[in-house]
Amino acid sequence: MHKLKKILKSIKEVKKESITVDFFYNAAKERFKLTKLTEGNNGLERIIRDKHIHRPGLALAGYTGLFTYDRIQILGNTEMRYLRQLPASKRTQSLKKFFSFEIPCICLTFNNKPSEEFLELANKRNIPVFITPLETTKFAYFINDFLDDQFSAQIALHGSFVDVYGVGLFFHGRSGIGKSEIALDLVERGHRLVADDLVMVSKKADGILMGTGTDLVKHFMEIRGLGIIDVRSVFGIRAIRFQKRVEVIVNLEEWDSRRHYTRTGLDNETIEILGVELPFIRLPIFPGKNITVISEIIALNYLSKHYGFDPAKALSDKLDQAIKNKSKGKLQVGRSVDYLEHDFE
Repeated sequence: MHKLKKILKSIKEVKKESITVDFFYNAAKERFKLTKLTEGNNGLERIIRDKHIHRPGLALAGYTGLFTYDRIQILGNTEMRYLRQLPASKRTQSLKKFFSFEIPCICLTFNNKPSEEFLELANKRNIPVFITPLETTKFAYFINDFLDDQFSAQIALHGSFVDVYGVGLFFHGRSGIGKSEIALDLVERGHRLVADDLVMVSKKADGILMGTGTDLVKHFMEIRGLGIIDVRSVFGIRAIRFQKRVEVIVNLEEWDSRRHYTRTGLDNETIEILGVELPFIRLPIFPGKNITVISEIIALNYLSKHYGFDPAKALSDKLDQAIKNKSKGKLQVGRSVDYLEHDFE
């Protein structure tokens, strides 16, 4: 078992069970143009326990048998126009029944202004009401994505995380092996640091892991013998990014002549993190070996495979074809070019 696998088994997966309406509002009001319509801070302490949203059309019509009231409720043009066309007595009855449930909060799309009765009941029940100019479909997509991120599984990994040619390389290895120095060298060569030392990895969707730093450390880096440096201050904004998809795990190990290291790249190893299989590369290091350049090649090789070309497999297929030709007496061993031209340079 890889050392990293042992470490991953010892790390507890963290998953949020709930968020408050206050957190939701403060995190989403700028992103999604939310404005609070209800009074003061009433209801902001309410808890959101479900990452899904609900459109309560049937609940407003009177059927509450399957009403998932513990979710964020989104009312669009359909729901608001339905309420407006109801006779006053039926509208009051519908709203009273709707507000009798412990709803976390309500979001109105398309700038639909609620009636005074609607807001009066919301204030009475301490249920926050927000309004946004966004259309319902777009707003629902944004909120679903936001909540999915908040409720996603997450673990903290120790290592260095760098965007190399658009590929997220996570460097793992024992303390002092040189992860930060490799990351710093890659930044100096024009690549971008995501996080160093502590990387928060979240499962964004099926098959997708996103890595980011912490608010406290951000893009600070510790270089042994030098101390703490701020990559953003030293190299500028081009040298950092705040999040990146984790795509390849590079495990740095001291060279051990007794161990087997892949020579062809045909025996691809993977490792599972939060249920997602990622390419796993065991990279032996020793004095004089240029790990930075090899890291760039790892990224380029990953991109090459991503776009359908596997150099190891291509060479293997070529060798297989040569063996077949030899068995048929067709193989001719010669130079790689037929005619060597003069070099007058």
